Amino acid sequence: MKKIFICSPLRGNIEENIERAKKYSREVVLAGHIPITPHIYFTQFLNDDDSKEREIGMEMGRKLLEMCDEMWIYGEPTEGILQEIKQFKGKKVKKI
Repeated sequence: MKKIFICSPLRGNIEENIERAKKYSREVVLAGHIPITPHIYFTQFLNDDDSKEREIGMEMGRKLLEMCDEMWIYGEPTEGILQEIKQFKGKKVKKI
């Protein structure tokens, strides 16, 4: 099974965007892969409105990204997503 890093916006309507990320993660599972969706996980215990905690979560997400086989991007890329794309250079990126 491939590990798929899920990129989708979080900021704005956070509750709605987390629900969307859950839907995208489910799609990945049903396609036979393992979703890596850090913005669902880390927001459960880190405060995204606190810049220090947000950076901690983003750094941990970048570490998870290193383990992934592919990146699937949902929606318009944000500044954070653009940083992740840059880091993932040379691997398969799929815009959905």
